[in-house]
Amino acid sequence: MSTVFFDAGLSDEDRRRQLYRGQLFVYSPTDSSRKLCRFAQNLAREAFAPYDPPDAQFHLPVEQYVAILAALKPKFIHHPTCKELIRDIFTELGCDVEKTYFDVPRLRTMTHGDYLTAGLAYAFHPHRDTWFSAPPCQLNWWMPVYAIGPDNTMAFHPKYWSQPVRNSSREYNYYKWNKESRREAAKQIKTDSRKQPQAEEPIELEPQIRLVCEPGGIILFSGAYLHSTVPNTSGRTRFSIDFRSVHLDDVVSRTGAANLDSASTGTTLRDFLRASNLVRMPEDVAALYDQQPPTDGELIYNPTSVQTT
Repeated sequence: MSTVFFDAGLSDEDRRRQLYRGQLFVYSPTDSSRKLCRFAQNLAREAFAPYDPPDAQFHLPVEQYVAILAALKPKFIHHPTCKELIRDIFTELGCDVEKTYFDVPRLRTMTHGDYLTAGLAYAFHPHRDTWFSAPPCQLNWWMPVYAIGPDNTMAFHPKYWSQPVRNSSREYNYYKWNKESRREAAKQIKTDSRKQPQAEEPIELEPQIRLVCEPGGIILFSGAYLHSTVPNTSGRTRFSIDFRSVHLDDVVSRTGAANLDSASTGTTLRDFLRASNLVRMPEDVAALYDQQPPTDGELIYNPTSVQTT
């Protein structure tokens, strides 16, 4: 059973333990998350001028829209203001910024209908981030930039928290993806030809959980949770921000959610920066995850020990 915690006053350690058990957390906007959303809105407004960003798809040919995203998204991802505000969000929500590491934030777009569902606006099918070489202790932070509703948010599929899914993650290597596929995103317009992990069996989308929060509100969940993009029928483009975090102690001790079905290779951990000073994850720590990940639930959180088996 999945529980949704709203503005929970748990410590970061207790919160992580709940997240590793498949619980979901929702937080009201903080000062810094509001600032981050306003920053994204300002960049988007400049990029799509004279059009309002959520409505711009109805005024632009898709090729021009993609060209705008190709400039806007890296500008947001690599801007130092984003990293500063993410550090402040961690502080506001009780994380230890000396031991919390995060990767660069992404500005995501999900256009209405089938205007653009590939490449820079890829519509994610049901997946776990662990299929994409994420460590089992990865936590995902997601927030809408503009108002959302049930028809343009994201969906969680609780049935599969404890049930494995046959999937193609065995064919995915993160280092190969970075070398060959990531840079091709702007070329994928009508369809996305890049090979990504997908379920190899039918997924029952119901029951599902759709969470709706105001701009700057935060949805926090385990990267091992099966989730998907909701088809956008809202009449407006959804803009959202997401980034991922890990706690150094959990990385070292291999504490995290159970790995039910991921066989991907490589690791995303070298992308993670310490929140306090932006120093990268120590190489000897990241190297622990270079080998093939255990499967069949070997990585299971043990509340009585920092080491999992």
